[in-house]
Amino acid sequence: MKGDRKRYWYLRALAALFMALVLTAGQGLAADMGDTMGPKDDKPEAMKAMQMMAPADAPTVPAVTGYSEGERILFLHTEASDQKIAQLLTDMMGSPVLVVPALADAPDAMLAKVYVFTNGVVPEGPRGPLEHQPDVFDNPPGRPGYSPLRTVVLVTWSDAAEAHLLTSAAAVEEELKNGALSSETTGIVVNMPLLTWPGGTR
Repeated sequence: MKGDRKRYWYLRALAALFMALVLTAGQGLAADMGDTMGPKDDKPEAMKAMQMMAPADAPTVPAVTGYSEGERILFLHTEASDQKIAQLLTDMMGSPVLVVPALADAPDAMLAKVYVFTNGVVPEGPRGPLEHQPDVFDNPPGRPGYSPLRTVVLVTWSDAAEAHLLTSAAAVEEELKNGALSSETTGIVVNMPLLTWPGGTR
């Protein structure tokens, strides 16, 4: 009986030591990775940890510059409903944009807008797909009507000499009202998830 009792207490001590080691290791791992559900400031550490876990040869998709609500944003274009637009975007970024014709069948409730400029400002930095100012997005994440699916609206300055940089959907719509811009809704839909937006980031 004494031998059994000693063995019992010995095993309990080993179990307690094992649990303490597991808890300590777990706390260290959590500290290294960061709490992905915690404050925003912890997120970069968690992202670094996830990046370290990704394969070295994982493909990357280049980010594109645009504007929303007066601020510079970054986004992706990954699929398009139109073959020509998909090829244009592929050539623009050097990353394949897939053709998905069914995107054009998405109901209006699933779509937001992207304004693409056909003439006007030609910036020295990033440009839109038609070599003019970067695209302008309405309804960024956190606003009613946000969707990564964007219906392409082509906008053209009536007098290109009067063109100036527009950085919000409200500014575009104001110029449309006063006749400085004209628009064409193409029916083309592009999947354009935002990476950064006013007040937020992935």
